[in-house]
Amino acid sequence: MIGEGSFPATTGRRGRFFSEIRQRPQRNMKNGIGRCSSRIDVQKNRIATQDSRPMTKIQGDCMKKHYLKQIGLAAAVMAVGQSGLALDFNGYFRANGGSNSAGGAQTCFGLAGAGSKYRLGNECGIYGELLLGQDIAKVENGPGFKAHVMLGLSNATANSPSLTKGGGEVDLPQVYLTADKIPELGGATAWMGRRYYKREDVHITDFFYWNPSGFGVGLEDLPVGDLKFSYALLRDDRQTMPTMQNGDSSTRHDFQLRGLKVNRGGTLEFGLALIAKDSNLPNRHGGSMLTVQHRQTGLFLEGENKLAVQYGTGAGVANGGTGDTSNGSDVRRFRIVDGLYAQINEKLGGQLIAVYQKDTANDPAKSAVWTSLGGRVSYGLTNHIKLLADLGQDRVTPQGGETRRLTKFTLAAALSRGPGYYARPELRVFYTRANWNNAARTAAAAGDPLSASGVFGNANKGSVIGITAETWW
Repeated sequence: MIGEGSFPATTGRRGRFFSEIRQRPQRNMKNGIGRCSSRIDVQKNRIATQDSRPMTKIQGDCMKKHYLKQIGLAAAVMAVGQSGLALDFNGYFRANGGSNSAGGAQTCFGLAGAGSKYRLGNECGIYGELLLGQDIAKVENGPGFKAHVMLGLSNATANSPSLTKGGGEVDLPQVYLTADKIPELGGATAWMGRRYYKREDVHITDFFYWNPSGFGVGLEDLPVGDLKFSYALLRDDRQTMPTMQNGDSSTRHDFQLRGLKVNRGGTLEFGLALIAKDSNLPNRHGGSMLTVQHRQTGLFLEGENKLAVQYGTGAGVANGGTGDTSNGSDVRRFRIVDGLYAQINEKLGGQLIAVYQKDTANDPAKSAVWTSLGGRVSYGLTNHIKLLADLGQDRVTPQGGETRRLTKFTLAAALSRGPGYYARPELRVFYTRANWNNAARTAAAAGDPLSASGVFGNANKGSVIGITAETWW
């Protein structure tokens, strides 16, 4: 949700709080683990009568809390370590809750085999991102060095205040260094670490159809005439790419060339991902993905259209990253994505998406066609009150199988900073209704809202009333 390193500088007082942090004694990891060990010893004496949790659970909870403290301390040190240089602080979060028509808590609707779902009134739990960017050094007539650290926070249970219970997770999706505006390379940027890298998505579904993010090293935006060339060398495994097989690893080369002007306000962008498997496990393969995208700007009062055509093979069918390395060269994906955003006037804005994706393989289970069509409209009744409506349909047709179908509609009212489509913060009240067919119910995983074992049982429809708070800065 947040960008990838180009953040406006923020200002603020460092003051007494930062002085106090500098004066606090440093505690090493050994001492922290020792405290956990002491607490675990106490729990051993109490577990028979007062605590039914397994010993591993107690230890895990203690260590989670300890590492959370370490992460917080690291962020604070980063914030004050170079007090004379600029600190960027950017973030995003959303919090959702509600009740469904079957009498339970909020549920969310997604179709088995579809690559995304329509977001408005259809995101469950709490999610947040906090990104710190610290200028480390500025070299006269040389590059500027900067550190970036992102803390990701999520909890599938909106009613749980804990980040480590109720499905909560804390991670570091971005930790990397950059050397910006290198004079010897025409102002290009060198980077190293783990980062969100040149991602392209459509906001209303959060579909990152071009996403070469990962851990590696790269050179970004090297001038080639009027164009910008970028290269990244990335190492992937299941820790960075959950779609990979256990024990697998691969080397990925990502090439991008952007900025080819083809019409007024329109440019072409090219991407090629080449994946080489290096696992010793049998029946593992590499792959590739080619992306060509046309970006049209200057539409309406404010607007942009992105039309992408993609073709991938083997392990390269996963949106520009490394996917399932058991995929052979017979596994192929052809995809067209069109996303239009338009702020037509100060009050009326919206976004449309259309997706066609065809997967072919020798294995019928890996062969299917997914199509998606939908849109969201936003209208400002006043400067701070908006009406929102979202309608989308996903269809998945597996080889030799019946077409699955899910249609979702949401109507919402929002209190917002302004009347524009992207104006945030937003405080929303929404009503969502979804309808699906029998094939969608059969294909849904056990316990999924669409499945027969889900909250709506054998019904082919369901609805939710709820609230959402969303903002970014």
